[in-house]
Amino acid sequence: MTLILASRDNVYSGSPLDRAGEKREDDAWIEAALRHPQTLFVPIWRARNLIRAGEEGSKPEAVFISGEVAGELHMAGGPWSFLGLRDGVPVFAIDVSHVDDPLPLLPEDVATFVDLRNFGSAVGNEDASVLAHARGLMHWRVKHRFCGVCGAACEPKTAGHMMLCTACNVQHFPRTDPAVIMLVHRDGKALLGHSTRFPRATMYSTLAGFVEPGESLEEAVRREVLEEVGVSVGAVRYHSSQPWPFPANIMLGFYAEGLSEEITIDPVELKDARWFTGEEMRNCDAHGFQLPRADSIARRLIEDWLAAE
Repeated sequence: MTLILASRDNVYSGSPLDRAGEKREDDAWIEAALRHPQTLFVPIWRARNLIRAGEEGSKPEAVFISGEVAGELHMAGGPWSFLGLRDGVPVFAIDVSHVDDPLPLLPEDVATFVDLRNFGSAVGNEDASVLAHARGLMHWRVKHRFCGVCGAACEPKTAGHMMLCTACNVQHFPRTDPAVIMLVHRDGKALLGHSTRFPRATMYSTLAGFVEPGESLEEAVRREVLEEVGVSVGAVRYHSSQPWPFPANIMLGFYAEGLSEEITIDPVELKDARWFTGEEMRNCDAHGFQLPRADSIARRLIEDWLAAE
């Protein structure tokens, strides 16, 4: 099985931030940073990021709010977390979902809150990584206000990176769920499936699934492929990983050698699955199907496989 290396960083990876974990316990430093006018805030509104689309033909831009503007807008009422330092400047995520319409509170040239997946591959990896980091962490903050052990309210600690139960003192930390995603290939063909969850009726993508307790990544690849399409897998080779904060995953990408070709789909997971040639995937529109979105590791697995074919 040929080793295929990642051609470049995946979207949402390659963060420019120094996470500066040692600062999270320094309450005085965090308080001063929150008040400093040059501090940057990444606002999140109902799981959406603030992006300026720009004029036609121009690249979209991530929008960061300065500490001075954030203070003037009284945006500090929702959950927040310290993300790290960017060129020495503190960067925080702040959730403003409690405001029904935050746009009137923002400068006129600021665009709008949008689903990051629609723009992530266009804003540049560094900014996209910061936006994804903020989105994922704020999702956790919003969804974990109460203790999963006793049900009591939790309060944030360590600059928003830990929730402490006010009753039983259990510490809760952000959770990232690992998922394997794999391009199965055999004799110059690749196996793609159309999931029951795909929003586009003609999209075919790589197979994927969550890692189960007590399972190695290679075992997860083989199990998921066998369960979803009935194909046995031999050699498994790692390609790359991608943070995927939609809402809280880390995607672990692999190439998997198919040992058989007959497909038996799991109808709960898939509507269809097929073996595609390289020529078909390079000209997918002409063959009546679409490849996964440009910001996904699935697309990167396909592109790097085609380049190495």
